Amino acid sequence: MARSRTAGALFALLISAACAAQAELPANYQITLQTDSFPPFNMGPNSKGFARGDDVQGIDADTVRDIFRRAGIAYNLTLRGPWSRLYEQTRQQPAHGLFSVARTPQNAGQFKWVGPLAHHASVLLAPADSGLKFDSLEQTQGYQIGGHANGSVSLFLESQGIATSNSLNDAENLRKLLTGRIDLWAVADPVWRHYARLQGVDESQLRIALSYRSEPLYLALSPDTPDEVVKRLQKALEDVIAEGYAGCSKTPDLCYLIQERGTTLAGGR
Repeated sequence: MARSRTAGALFALLISAACAAQAELPANYQITLQTDSFPPFNMGPNSKGFARGDDVQGIDADTVRDIFRRAGIAYNLTLRGPWSRLYEQTRQQPAHGLFSVARTPQNAGQFKWVGPLAHHASVLLAPADSGLKFDSLEQTQGYQIGGHANGSVSLFLESQGIATSNSLNDAENLRKLLTGRIDLWAVADPVWRHYARLQGVDESQLRIALSYRSEPLYLALSPDTPDEVVKRLQKALEDVIAEGYAGCSKTPDLCYLIQERGTTLAGGR
């Protein structure tokens, strides 16, 4: 009987050791995390377009730091541009991550995913004196729409067969809109409000011509990322979501941007 118990205990120990070994990551494993300026989700101090480490601010940046800490995965973090280059680096280079990214039918198979981190509304902005107002995206055909190259708002419009004239950043799109070089600006709300303040543009000079989509944002990881990394990070994020408004404690006025992520998480199961 004692031998049987000893054998059983040894078998359980071997199984446990095998599982632990399977869950180990390569020595010195580290992910290169990148994002660009997408306030209030990610931004540099004093609206700078470059920042590293803890100088990268924003509600998504805070959440990502938290889940990496909880998951015990090393990383380095940089905010820079342009987004299109960061996007391709994450898609093509190993051990890279990019946030805040919209998961679309076009890019779903290009990355491994952790999320949702937060949500934003996708809107079309027009000059206030243009009189433009739409009930559907179909009505916008024929208008010149400015977007952000490889940005979630533009990618969705393109998936709907709506062409966009893309710039490398949203600040340029605001200037184009106000000088008549585009009719509409496809942008995330509240991102456009930040750029308006930054350029000294009163919000009353702009109008939302159409609000058409609530978009969840994710952490996209290189396709060769070990499944163990994805598993740990997703579990850490689910723990954060279960704690309610963890992730916006520094900016309570922005908590509404994460209130839907538990519903999205449940719906994806």
